[in-house]
Amino acid sequence: MRNVPDHDREIFENLFVLEAANNHWGDTERGKRIIQEFGTVVRFNNIKAAIKFQFRDVENFIHDDYKGNTDIRYIKKTEATKMSHQQYGELANAVRKIGCIPMATPFDEASVDLCVDLDFPIMKIASSDINDWPLLEKIASTKKPTIISSGGASEKSLDDVVSYFEKRNIPLAINHCVSLYPSEDTQLELNQIDYLVDRYPNHVIGFSSHEYHSWDASMFISYAKGVRTWERHIDINYNSVPVSNYCSLPEQADQWFKSFHKAKEMCGGSSLERRVIPEDEIRYLDTLVRGIYAKRSLPAGYKIDSTTFSKDFKLAVPLRRGQLSTREVINGLELTKEVAANQALSIDDVNGPYNEIPSLKNQILDRGV
Repeated sequence: MRNVPDHDREIFENLFVLEAANNHWGDTERGKRIIQEFGTVVRFNNIKAAIKFQFRDVENFIHDDYKGNTDIRYIKKTEATKMSHQQYGELANAVRKIGCIPMATPFDEASVDLCVDLDFPIMKIASSDINDWPLLEKIASTKKPTIISSGGASEKSLDDVVSYFEKRNIPLAINHCVSLYPSEDTQLELNQIDYLVDRYPNHVIGFSSHEYHSWDASMFISYAKGVRTWERHIDINYNSVPVSNYCSLPEQADQWFKSFHKAKEMCGGSSLERRVIPEDEIRYLDTLVRGIYAKRSLPAGYKIDSTTFSKDFKLAVPLRRGQLSTREVINGLELTKEVAANQALSIDDVNGPYNEIPSLKNQILDRGV
């Protein structure tokens, strides 16, 4: 697998994808209200977010023999939420005005063209389409960064899609997803994040979430496991239309975003290198280090030797200012003056680098009690 450049990953890093549930019921005004209310929460929490729609070329997406069918829920909902290109353009402009990224899941080839016409910077592949190769090829032909959900996909299906996008140098993020609406906590399978991180190390791994009991628990877990893009369905209370329980309301998204900041704060910096140790932590640990004391009177010229160290010296807390500690025991270090029994061994009592290098000496003089 290719080593994906950092700039290919940047668009996905710490990105929240907010999907307007049920295509906001095909209601432009509802869509605009969703954009406005969630855009406010996004700005307030300083979040990078995309607001995502579902695009279908309804006239051709549904076979003529089934148009108007009210028995098949998917067909009924698709026809009920149909919108024009102009309406989608209005919503895309509204998303940009509030500082979010306009995005869509295209379910057919004509809808991919609409994403291009509206200049959407990211596209999404639904779990149901992971083996829809005519659609996958059409999306890949745009070269746009793409997020794919893995719900229900076999390992081979995932490998095939990832390989296809990698060979064409198209940035790809891979979402762990359980395609159950809603998902119970016992169905989240969050350990699959570890599997995806390990199998596709050069890609941003995400979590498309449909649980409804908590807006922080899965955030804490997923962030710590390495997820860096998240997706949830969103909705608002408007016109007495019931809100599905797998959807997030603005106040729940606010909690979700705050949980992200808390998870980021608690996990800290990079996992690829050792952290920078803060000064207050160093000072605290310095107070726990044992200092060196002479057990007996030792003459000037005495050389420290590991074979006789325990006979001539004892180690005890607290460490005093200017006192040498267990960290500075070096064979051959020589006393420059006599040290009395029970006396703390001071930096001024020895020769060598601790006394000759000002930065080292000052560090020892500045620690302890």
